Amino acid sequence: MTTVETTMMIDEQRVEAFAQRVFGAYVESMVVLMIDLADRTGLLAVLAEGPGTSEELATRAELEERYVRECLGALVTGGLVVYDPETGCYTLPPEHALCLTGDGSMNLAPLSRIPTLLAHHVDEVALVARTGGGVPYDRFRPDFTAVMDGVSRRVFDEQLVDAIVPMADGLLGDLQRGIRVADIGCGTGHSTVVLARNFPASTFVGYDLSDDAIAVGRGEAAAEGLTNVHFAQLDVGHLPDDPPFELICGFDVIHDQADPAGVLQRVHRALVPGGVFLMMDIKASSRLEDNVDNPLAPFLYSVSTLHCMTVSLARDGAGLGTAWGEQLARQMLADAGFVDVSVHEVPDDPLNQIYVARTPTA
Repeated sequence: MTTVETTMMIDEQRVEAFAQRVFGAYVESMVVLMIDLADRTGLLAVLAEGPGTSEELATRAELEERYVRECLGALVTGGLVVYDPETGCYTLPPEHALCLTGDGSMNLAPLSRIPTLLAHHVDEVALVARTGGGVPYDRFRPDFTAVMDGVSRRVFDEQLVDAIVPMADGLLGDLQRGIRVADIGCGTGHSTVVLARNFPASTFVGYDLSDDAIAVGRGEAAAEGLTNVHFAQLDVGHLPDDPPFELICGFDVIHDQADPAGVLQRVHRALVPGGVFLMMDIKASSRLEDNVDNPLAPFLYSVSTLHCMTVSLARDGAGLGTAWGEQLARQMLADAGFVDVSVHEVPDDPLNQIYVARTPTA
């Protein structure tokens, strides 16, 4: 087929529509950076307090007006902020403020830091895509740890005790009476601290590969005067099993592992008979075709390519990736020996779901 014939077969309307789609993606990517900037500088917070001109907002946020005005231009044309040309005032509607500011789990602004951070690693991933292997986790530290803490902290504060723990029948009462708990891949340990604070009769240990991350956990626990929690630097592939635990938590950790099947087996071995594994992981299907209509799927596969998959491959690992999916997760939990697996929605968290799995009682 000649070039002329091929050109004649091109649907120009489809070309134009696709070009608009591509430009739209570029536009939205820049809006993400402006959300990050406005969040970091406190501009979103002062907008949530009330409308104002660029000069007024700059004064309230203690920022340079020219930067404020230009950033607001992006946020207005991006549909996040409303501008009144007669008064020169900018307004963040309350519905938008709920999703972009505050200490609640509905605040989505911290998620903007993930694309901002991972953009710095495109060159490295492009290299290993040609040569093989992956980008080691250390290349993402300590920034990635801080970003993930910002993303998950509010969910743990609002949902962990009141919504997530009760998903496992009887677990709330067990924690109140006193059991031994491990939090694997705990990062900065905020989840571990939240549990320790709310269940003083139980004892908790947080394990993570990153010493700088668990140092944050130790500091937070010490600041709160908690004596029922400690932290240890550990590759969770070597999780100790003597004495065993009644509960092991793993929040967004399994899909990053070099040997996820081995980690699940270690978790199973480290639990008492009838013990609970509370696993929070990504809400997706294991089949690409099932994820096509998932509006969050491009985000999941992109984060996987630029972080989750590559850090596993850097250790000659399985490279499960972020979107390993519910079907594979269920299969791997069963292969590790878990029974009675149930899956639950996480309130205010569209990215994750909770797996409750148990070891056999006999």
